[in-house]
Amino acid sequence: HNRAIERWEKVGSEYLGDFRIFRIRADSSRSPRTGSIHRFFVLESPDLVNVIPLTPEGNVVMIRQFRHGTEDVTLEVPGGMVDAEDGDPSVSAARELREETGYEAEEVIRLGSVAPNPAFLNNRCHSFLARNVRRVTEPQLDGAEDIAFEEIPIEAIPTLIRDGAITHSLTIAAFYYLELAGLS
Repeated sequence: HNRAIERWEKVGSEYLGDFRIFRIRADSSRSPRTGSIHRFFVLESPDLVNVIPLTPEGNVVMIRQFRHGTEDVTLEVPGGMVDAEDGDPSVSAARELREETGYEAEEVIRLGSVAPNPAFLNNRCHSFLARNVRRVTEPQLDGAEDIAFEEIPIEAIPTLIRDGAITHSLTIAAFYYLELAGLS
């Protein structure tokens, strides 16, 4: 049955905790369909960036790191949080690329952005292509990071996704945006 979905009216909100990379908020909102008030939990988190670093030879600089949410090592593109002082997500993308891999790009191109999980997260993830990247310095990892990187031919990416070697949804979204843009 096809009907227009209306916005819910927020009637109350309170913060339940602040945990460095996110804050937990409880909202009370009224259903436009029933008039009942329900409680929803939202994780407020900074926007994220990820970047597909492409070398002149057509390789993608990918990183491997242990992820505590899944308690496993992932294969993904570099990325991280947008810092307020960066001013623009493209600046954050270039910074994260340099910090995590030591590579710099000739050009950073915006590919698109997604809502990582709009059911309970309020942030967005912005994807970028970094063209003609070259290694210019050593990675500058913070104390909680342990990252290895490798160059993988761009042609191998679809197989790595299909075979489950790349499982990070935001990395897969970035590669889909790259395919749509036809820039690889």
